[in-house]
Amino acid sequence: MFYYLSEFRQIFFIFNVFRYITFRAAMATVTTFLFCMIFGPIVINKFKSWKIHEHLKREDCPELDHYRSIKKGTPTMGGIFMIGGIIFSIFLWCDLSNRFVQLTLLSCTWLALLGLFDDYVKLTRSHKGKRGMRARNKFIWQCILGGIVGFVIYSDPQISTRLDIPFLKNCVIHLGFLYIPFAIIVIVGTSNAVNLTDGLDGLAIGCVLIATLGLAVLSYISGHLKFSEYLLIPYIPQAGELAIICAAILGASMGFLWFNCYPASIFMGDVGSLSLGGTLGVIAVLIKKEILLVLLGGVFVIEALSVILQVTSFKLRRKRLLKVSPLHHHLQLSGWNESKIIIRFWIIAIILVFLTLTTLKIR
Repeated sequence: MFYYLSEFRQIFFIFNVFRYITFRAAMATVTTFLFCMIFGPIVINKFKSWKIHEHLKREDCPELDHYRSIKKGTPTMGGIFMIGGIIFSIFLWCDLSNRFVQLTLLSCTWLALLGLFDDYVKLTRSHKGKRGMRARNKFIWQCILGGIVGFVIYSDPQISTRLDIPFLKNCVIHLGFLYIPFAIIVIVGTSNAVNLTDGLDGLAIGCVLIATLGLAVLSYISGHLKFSEYLLIPYIPQAGELAIICAAILGASMGFLWFNCYPASIFMGDVGSLSLGGTLGVIAVLIKKEILLVLLGGVFVIEALSVILQVTSFKLRRKRLLKVSPLHHHLQLSGWNESKIIIRFWIIAIILVFLTLTTLKIR
């Protein structure tokens, strides 16, 4: 909304500031942070009074109940005010005619609604042995969104279906129609990876915050002609607006972490984790940094791989590789303090962001 005030810059010169991505990104960060700080306590108090909290018992690993019992009664679905702040900030500071903004907004809302329904099923039917939606149904809806994003990219001549290989200057793979299933894998993968990481107070949202900071830099550079030419990366017109969305996610992450840090006053729920993960995946696809996302979101990749390897090993060998998956719970059962696990994962996430940004010059 404020972006369109720049149309009146000849009448009031001060409106010229709304043209700049850097200014609007900074304001988007502040907006979402304040949104969370204002509405966070309201949501927490309401959800406590309504007894909106997860049943934390793990039938597949009773040993975890010892660690989770102290969190009994903590409200969940805090992603509602976080995602609400992001959407509000997008409408306030982004150019809504930008196709990248439209696609990312659609994805964020789509996955938030999917996560909201998943949380609803958990809260209302957990006594019947259900832990959310059926995995197959959730997967189908995620794939539909990934297919829409992939098809839009494939059918838009201004958006490339090329796949750039990091570290190599002229190594490009043109996927063509195959980009659609590739986009599905990236978006569904990141959405579920963040969801799997959301198991300790502040772990997932802290890593999202750190990864989003790196993605904001990549988005701004990709949409800037001189910077992209200098760094020999694909220039993507209008992609700079995605840096504002990243900034909104950044502010929302800081605002939510205020309440979610150990010991958490509220949990994110699938409404937050599915949406945030998928949105990061969509942004990475749009700015052609799909492979770099594996390094940038390395913590999420490791967490997801720990689950995949655990399930595969048990099905093939009837043996578990870890005491329990995901990895953070294995470390917890190995005697690591919860705060130590969280902070060390954050440190790894920060290192991975720096490594990701260094690849821009290693070509």
